[in-house]
Amino acid sequence: MLLELAHWLSQDIRAFNVFNYITLRAMMAALTALMISFIFGPPVIRWLTAKKIGQSVRDDGPQTHLIKAGTPTMGGALILIAIAITMLLWGDLKNRYLWVVLFVTLGFGAVGWVDDWRKVVHRDPKGLASRWKYLWTSLIASGAAVYLALTGSPGQTELIVPFFKTVAYPLGLFGFVALTYFVINGTSHAVNLTDGLDGLAIMPAVMVSAALAIFAYVAGNKVFAGYLALPYVPGAGELAVFCGAMAGAGLGFLWFNTYPAEVFMGDVGALALGAALGTVAVIVRQEIVLFIMGGVFVAETISVMLQVGYFKWSGGKRIFRMAPLHHHYELGGWKETKVVVRFWIITIMLVLFGLSTLKLR
Repeated sequence: MLLELAHWLSQDIRAFNVFNYITLRAMMAALTALMISFIFGPPVIRWLTAKKIGQSVRDDGPQTHLIKAGTPTMGGALILIAIAITMLLWGDLKNRYLWVVLFVTLGFGAVGWVDDWRKVVHRDPKGLASRWKYLWTSLIASGAAVYLALTGSPGQTELIVPFFKTVAYPLGLFGFVALTYFVINGTSHAVNLTDGLDGLAIMPAVMVSAALAIFAYVAGNKVFAGYLALPYVPGAGELAVFCGAMAGAGLGFLWFNTYPAEVFMGDVGALALGAALGTVAVIVRQEIVLFIMGGVFVAETISVMLQVGYFKWSGGKRIFRMAPLHHHYELGGWKETKVVVRFWIITIMLVLFGLSTLKLR
């Protein structure tokens, strides 16, 4: 919206041409989403409190979490509102990749909203039945995967291996669709599993989205992509604006979600953010780099898989004190804030390592 206005004004006032620069709009998107979160955060929290949309806490988990019972949840809607409004203001609405990412983000958010609403408002501990939850998320992820596969060039459906200039594996139509489905759905549920402590999931999501903004800008710039030996994806640069909005909205949410949290994001936020990260990574052809930078999400997911698998195989024995992984350290004596900050530090290291693949190849 503002981009179109700037284009119209630039016909008479050349200074408005500055808004054509993706880097400027990405920064403005981050600031706009941040301010929207600050402005709408308190009324959203008040509304959730008034509706008694409070978090339920497992009685078999860390006892320190019992005090969190009743804290407003479903605050991830605030993140989605900030992202959607920001993209309408600063995004190039003619860009197809922007609409794909918005479709996936809001679609997964809607599934998470229904799941949260049934759990919290209808007091149904099962929420949205697992089969329906996976059906809808699978349909959304598959739809995006098929669209990207049919509209991309052959070079945009290769699996890029970081640290090597010439190592790329052609996936073909089916392979690309399968990989895209796995990345979007897998990242979505990985972020959801990580969202168990105040600020634990949102800050790594912010850092990874900021790093993906750099990859998106490079992938959408023919000169930079050629110099750094990365696939050139025309139009992908606009996703830097989306990632900026996601980072800004996430930081704004963290203002209210930091320990002790005033609000939790719920599935509506966690599922949407994970799906958004996965979709952007697929478009800019950095699925493996996402796996590296999102190492905390990966570790949390693997801990659950190992715990469940070993529990069934061994007849009731456990590898970890409790899964996901952050609860293992809590039950080992770490304070919640120590777990969160240390996982943040690990994410910073992994994000920097992921960014190093831009040049180290």
